[in-house]
Amino acid sequence: QSLGLPITDEQIQEMEANLDNIDFQMAAEEEKKLRHDVMAHVHTFAHCCPKAAPIIHLGATSCYVGDNTDLIVLRDGFNLLLPKLARVIGRLADFAEKHADLPTLGFTHYQPAQLTTVGKRCCLWIQDLCMDLQNLERARDDLRFRGVKGTTGTQASFLQLFEGDHSKVEELDRLVTAKAGFKRSYMVTGQTYSRKVDIEVLSVLASLGASIHKICTDIRLLANLKEIEEPFEKDQIGSSAMPYKRNPMRSERCCSLARHLMTLVMDPLQTASVQWFERTLDDSANRRVCLAEAFLTADIILSTLQNISEGLVVYPKVIERRIRQELPFMATENIIMAMVKAGGNRQDCHEKIRVLSQQAAAVVKQEGGDNDFIARVRADPYFSPIHKQLESLLDPSSFTGRAPQQVAKFLKEEVRPALIPYQSKMGGKIELAL
Repeated sequence: QSLGLPITDEQIQEMEANLDNIDFQMAAEEEKKLRHDVMAHVHTFAHCCPKAAPIIHLGATSCYVGDNTDLIVLRDGFNLLLPKLARVIGRLADFAEKHADLPTLGFTHYQPAQLTTVGKRCCLWIQDLCMDLQNLERARDDLRFRGVKGTTGTQASFLQLFEGDHSKVEELDRLVTAKAGFKRSYMVTGQTYSRKVDIEVLSVLASLGASIHKICTDIRLLANLKEIEEPFEKDQIGSSAMPYKRNPMRSERCCSLARHLMTLVMDPLQTASVQWFERTLDDSANRRVCLAEAFLTADIILSTLQNISEGLVVYPKVIERRIRQELPFMATENIIMAMVKAGGNRQDCHEKIRVLSQQAAAVVKQEGGDNDFIARVRADPYFSPIHKQLESLLDPSSFTGRAPQQVAKFLKEEVRPALIPYQSKMGGKIELAL
């Protein structure tokens, strides 16, 4: 109307008055008859708006309705997920800060390695999620509107409506795009926006699924080690047959759903690859499933992970005991250096330690006993010059390097600033339904 087409205020007011007046039964009957979902609703809307009926869907195509709506929904879906992801990051950041100095045994190849801290390990999780936060923001901000492009993307019908005035067609495209809340529209489309857009959207959600699967797998492994557990309710039953069980069912649920989320990206990959020329309709049914499922799946995984991160339980005594089992062997280099400083010969010391460590290893592996390497060092007169230093040489905090400082710097400089846009939505714990 603003660009000069003969559309009356009365017609516009009639449509506005009937926006929520939807006769779904009539729409269903129309779709059964017409075998076309959009036209079924065009007819149903026109029935409510007899004065506006002549100009409803004027110059448009079904993908003008469907694709533009999908893009709005995708954008709004990201806006729902982003604060949830930020809350998870915030909860884990609090956990990492609280346990930044708590030494724990690190693992590579799931074999005992050098020490790290509980907080530093949590920062590995947080860093992945911060990458996901950035990726989701980028994918949302990269979305454009399909705009007003016509049946094959040429805008021919609108050029005819405006009697060959190209500037008015471009202005219509710009106005509709702005009214939908988008800054830009795709300059080139077929009948649909490129289905590669759906790949971009589901790729970042699949990547989020991979991050969460890794985090929750770590938590499941830690639960087996009895070092860290997810929340476990007072009356919760871990197993119907084994009353003592405390199964990490929330983390298992996250892994299960994350696996599904990761596979969904295969749908748009396949769809984009087989879109013939300006479009084929074999995309439609597939997209109705995979796009919605991806956002719904990501949503419940984030809710579940928030619940987990708000109730993580740490068992420092178990962690300390595991460190005591492995630390003596890790301390051998420190012992050698201390002996050299006290006047010893490195090669002689190395051989002494090699023999004692082999004996201690045999006790652990063959007899199932505790690591008694330090007791053997204390009992050997050769090491008498450093006996008083052994406690300090075995202080776990001296084996964690800069882990506490890395946690503090990472949270201050990277994590907390990334959460600032979501501060108003960071409050409130979440309770899970069954």
